[in-house]
Amino acid sequence: MQHVSDDQRRARLGTRHALASRVGSPEAVTGAMGVLHATEPATVYLTCWARMTSAEVADVDRALYADRGLVKQLAMRRTLFVFPRDLLPAAWSSASARVAGTERARLAKDVVATGLTADGNAWLDQARAEVLAVLADAPEGSTALEIRQALPTIDVKMAEGGMSSASRVLTHLGATADIVRGANTGPWKTSRPKWTLMRHWLGDTPEPLSAAEGYRELVHRWLRTFGPGTEDDIVWWLGSTKAAVRAALSALDAVAVSLDGGAVGWLLPDDLAEVPDPGPWVALLPVLDPTVMGWRGRDFYLGEHRQHLFDTRGNAGTTAWVDGRIVGCWVQDDAGTVSVLLLEPVSPQAKRALDNEAERLTAWLGSRRVETGYVSPAVRSKLGPRTG
Repeated sequence: MQHVSDDQRRARLGTRHALASRVGSPEAVTGAMGVLHATEPATVYLTCWARMTSAEVADVDRALYADRGLVKQLAMRRTLFVFPRDLLPAAWSSASARVAGTERARLAKDVVATGLTADGNAWLDQARAEVLAVLADAPEGSTALEIRQALPTIDVKMAEGGMSSASRVLTHLGATADIVRGANTGPWKTSRPKWTLMRHWLGDTPEPLSAAEGYRELVHRWLRTFGPGTEDDIVWWLGSTKAAVRAALSALDAVAVSLDGGAVGWLLPDDLAEVPDPGPWVALLPVLDPTVMGWRGRDFYLGEHRQHLFDTRGNAGTTAWVDGRIVGCWVQDDAGTVSVLLLEPVSPQAKRALDNEAERLTAWLGSRRVETGYVSPAVRSKLGPRTG
């Protein structure tokens, strides 16, 4: 069995993730990463900033809202992602369909518990139809508030979790790809979308693949970006079953390789050659960056810093990288100045490069503060020396 060392995995990470050598557009960033995390809207912009030779907010807005080559879709692990348009049919039939099924069962149960109906599935079907009818007459889309005002009968506070039933209906319609988060009506750091019919947003809507074909294509993209990784890595990232992952690996003729520590990883059959060391590089990545969240087993790039950089739910805060390893995180002060907090010593050259990145990010953000709900212990307590 071919062996892939941690050094080689870090070389692949730097090269494949557009970190050691930046690219020119949001579309190229998304192509490199497969999909981008979009739970927090600012993450999409900062993910592109870290990987582009020159990134502006307008570049990302163009890709998302004008050209629409990048599209937001609820998918793996009930997470909102930015997908390249051509990958949507794979998600719709597999990861998104799995989320939609779970959401339907929960919502149907909760509307009964709230006392809205005795038949939760019938209520949801009627609510979905009413929302779709409202949006059919609004080609430019409607905000959640406008939809709730138009359909007050489905806008009820739920007994479980306290969320509005209308909000959960919109979430379900988004998972089934009937509607999409269209134009953002707020600043780039906020999420105030106009919900739009998918057929209005995309025009000619492609047909979804079969579930098996969809999982196979998602696993193929994951292996191209993150391989080698273990079966557990893929199951976790995909939010699916071992059976679905194993079927996809078999269909792709994926090759088993040994990893440092004794685990078995997987590579595509045309991706077995070693990737050259890309040379020194540094990066400042945002919360929930797709690189940080790409694997379940993170020791080869995270080391002993997990407890400092992830919240209790396993969500990553900001991270600072040197040559394929996380060495700390970054924070903004009240004036918006970015600084690096190191969790381990680095070379003077790496420290200067990180400080230069912090200055570059400070200049790019200007006075714009990026607030987040994913604050790591390191950021919260300002752990780590500021010098290498």
